Amino acid sequence: MAQAPGRPSSPDTPPGGETSFALVGRARAGDKAALEALCARYLPRLQRWAHGRLPIWARSGLDTHDLVQETLANVVGRLPSFKPRHEAAFQAYLRQALMNRVRDEVRRARRRLPEDALDPAKAAATPSPLEQAIGREALARYESALQRLKPEERATIIARLEMGFSHAEIADALGKPSAAAAHMMVTRALVRLAREMARDASARVKPRETKSLSNAPRSRV
Repeated sequence: MAQAPGRPSSPDTPPGGETSFALVGRARAGDKAALEALCARYLPRLQRWAHGRLPIWARSGLDTHDLVQETLANVVGRLPSFKPRHEAAFQAYLRQALMNRVRDEVRRARRRLPEDALDPAKAAATPSPLEQAIGREALARYESALQRLKPEERATIIARLEMGFSHAEIADALGKPSAAAAHMMVTRALVRLAREMARDASARVKPRETKSLSNAPRSRV
């Protein structure tokens, strides 16, 4: 199978090696092959992202596969009016659409179920890949820190951690010259993310430390 010009051969490089930005442009112009390529690239990734995000008690016959299919179909239907401003715009758009869909389902489920059915223990038993990677307690700090990153850094981390892209696939999706360049970009973005998360953690600890010190008994001279 032919590889994209200048791209090292890799067993997990998507066919054609075309960026998502370019595929979106062609799909918006009515190119069905480009639209199919976009769906093939992101459908399994969105299913990976959505795995475990929708609590069991909120499903009501709708599993994550159905949720992702509906979300992707809605996004595809809005493609003519979607104007990507950077390479990662489509991925960010998809993720936000799916996140909104999950939140809508949870809200609807809360209205249907009695209060005693909303036990936290009934949340999805299987953690998402992201929760497996960083732990449930760190998720809030992760989401907060993610929003403070540059769009390209944020897209890189989402592609690698949440959607499970290989470095070669990230290079193709985000328009980097090689898998090695994507690997370096991921590493730098993760370092930045770790710093932002550490800043959040220290900001939460300091008020508690200050309060503990103020309540500590004073020694007499």
